[in-house]
Amino acid sequence: MKVALFLSMIFISVQGQASETPNIIMIVVDTLRVDRVGAFGFPSNATPNLDAFLKKGVLFTQARTSEPLTAPSMISVMTSLYPHEHGASRNGLRMYPNQLSFSRILMSMGYHTNAILGNWTLRDGLTGMAEHFDEYHEILKRKRWFGLIGAESTAHDITESGLAYLKRRNEAEPFFLWLHYADPHAPYKAHKEYADQLGMSKKEARSPDKVQRYDMEVAFTDHSIGDFLTALPKYTDMKNTLVVFMADHGENLGEHGVIGHGRHLYEDALRVPLAMVWEDRIAAQTISEPAVLLDIAPTLLGLLSKHIPSNFQGYDWSGVLLGRDKPETGRTTYYQAHRGVAHGRVAKRSRERGLLEVAVLKDGLKESFRTKNLAHKAFDLNVDPNELASLVVKKSGFSEALKVWALEVEKGLHKAMDRPSNLTESDVEMLRSLGYIE
Repeated sequence: MKVALFLSMIFISVQGQASETPNIIMIVVDTLRVDRVGAFGFPSNATPNLDAFLKKGVLFTQARTSEPLTAPSMISVMTSLYPHEHGASRNGLRMYPNQLSFSRILMSMGYHTNAILGNWTLRDGLTGMAEHFDEYHEILKRKRWFGLIGAESTAHDITESGLAYLKRRNEAEPFFLWLHYADPHAPYKAHKEYADQLGMSKKEARSPDKVQRYDMEVAFTDHSIGDFLTALPKYTDMKNTLVVFMADHGENLGEHGVIGHGRHLYEDALRVPLAMVWEDRIAAQTISEPAVLLDIAPTLLGLLSKHIPSNFQGYDWSGVLLGRDKPETGRTTYYQAHRGVAHGRVAKRSRERGLLEVAVLKDGLKESFRTKNLAHKAFDLNVDPNELASLVVKKSGFSEALKVWALEVEKGLHKAMDRPSNLTESDVEMLRSLGYIE
């Protein structure tokens, strides 16, 4: 038996039979900005299906990813560790083996775990995540990058595969299903059938710009998720099914002169939609205190009445969701950004040299530092949510929290094991052509 799986069994509560073993479904939309989801209070027509479903659950309106990059973010979700702790601080760097994870704990509880993934950066050869699941399906049969490169899948592919799993699963076992939708990741394909829904003119629909194509991708994905949610009650009792909805990160669409995600810690890429729905068990509510995606694993374990491993870094919101506790106030949350993709023979060097930015957030004050140009910025998000006017003046000192965090991240990266990157030559050439590799 693998070490981490053995440890996970130790962590399970021994106080009698488990009080809860709901089926758990985690729906992730890659690169989804929170301001495109109407349920979170934004004037968006892009997500009517999600809006209708999420209104039944808990909305975390100030949720953020620990790092705005797919593989580091999702491994942090599973392990409740920061990227510099689990090792996969960049796409292409594998997480350290035999780590404890939420999915492994569920496996030891008798859950069947299945990941159905549409983003090629989540391939097991690049992440090492398959050992954390009973089934690990990489649905990478389409070339979304103009039909030429970048094997991924469409939202319809993921919905189809997810429903096929529900049809064939062993109903005697509780299950954990992770669906990862690749859209609306670049290159933002136009889905003109959603032009009217988005209020676009006929002229705009004929030749949509980058932002409009992004919105079309969101609407297309929402439609496919709607198909999944509509069919879901046929295959599972919704009162015994806990659904987590989230994005792995957001997307900059020109703000601060940035297109894309990963290399900066601006709010557009850092903030994400996060919601949990468990009918008749968790009351619909809105939580406006800061949350991070590392909180998902401890919160779900708390809802399952299970012990939370001491090395998990996230916060357990289960008491708040069940009405037992008040939300924590004055919390400091932490973030990091690295170069997008690691390639080359020695990953340790890629980890050490990959750090670009660190940031801390408390009471709406966000402070950041970039390692390359030594830029030090601070924004009061309460009055400047678009981060337009830095509060840092020349020679301003760093806060103690930022200094401690920067040193902690750097120390963790220096401790990284020497492990090779598993990017193939074709991967590297593709990434270079797309601008992900300098």
